[in-house]
Amino acid sequence: MRSIGYAVALAAGLMLAAMGNAMALDLTLTRVIDAPRERVWTALTEADSIAQWWGPTGFTAPLVKTDVSVGGASLVCMTAAGFPLMCNSWTYTEIVPGQKLAFDAGWVDEQGTSVDPRAVGLPADIPDIVPHVLELRPLPDGKTELRWSEFGYVSEATMQLSKGGLEQVLDKLAASLEQ
Repeated sequence: MRSIGYAVALAAGLMLAAMGNAMALDLTLTRVIDAPRERVWTALTEADSIAQWWGPTGFTAPLVKTDVSVGGASLVCMTAAGFPLMCNSWTYTEIVPGQKLAFDAGWVDEQGTSVDPRAVGLPADIPDIVPHVLELRPLPDGKTELRWSEFGYVSEATMQLSKGGLEQVLDKLAASLEQ
C-alpha cells in the first residue's frame, strides 16, 4: 500500500515537472486606507490622481491617460533615474462604480502599442497580460479596504517581484490620500 502512495506521488511530481511552470500563481494584497471609498475610487480612476502614486518607490508617473469604461483603456507610464519609460495599458473588463475595477494590464509603449515586456528588462517569464481585480469595501470608521488581485504569474520569483513593487505602490497610494 505504501508503494502505491509513493508511485502516485512520484507520478504527480513527474507530471508537474513535465508541465514546467504551467500552473498559474495569483497575488492578492489587502490594504486598509484611511480615506472614504469615494476618494479611493477617484485615486484609482482619475489620471491626475494615478500620477501621484503609480510606480514603486523612486518612480514617477509622467504620463497617465484614462478611459475608465468597459472596453476602454488607460495608459499608465512610469520611470526612474536609470530606467526607461515603462508603460502599461489597463483594458477594463468590468466596472462597478465605487466598488470594483477589473482590467487586463499589458505592456505598451507611450503610444499604447503592445511591446514585449522582456524588451524593457522584465523577467523572461513575466506574462504579456496580467488580469487584475481591484475591490473596494467601505469600513464603519470611514476607511476603505482595498483588495488588489493579480492573476497568472508562472513563477514564484516573478510573483514575488510583482508583490514587492505592488506593496510600494499601495504605500504611495495610501500616502497620496493622507494629503
